[in-house]
Amino acid sequence: MKIGVKILPKNEVLDTQGRAVEGTLRAHNRSVEQCRVGKYVQLEIPETDESKALARAKEITEFVLYNPLIETFELEVVRR
Repeated sequence: MKIGVKILPKNEVLDTQGRAVEGTLRAHNRSVEQCRVGKYVQLEIPETDESKALARAKEITEFVLYNPLIETFELEVVRR
């Protein structure tokens, strides 16, 4: 089962990449209210049970993929 992991900086953390994108958009008359830049990781878990796959992905994410001091994450089942 494929699980997507969306990782973003916490709202309290200065997102320099997001601000750079905002500045570029503003310079080209395409302003947005806010831009946050993060990362997306797709894990293929050898599991058919969705809840077990999500639990395993959460364990992996908390172990190595994100920094809880400055980031948050969301999990999603990737369906095709």
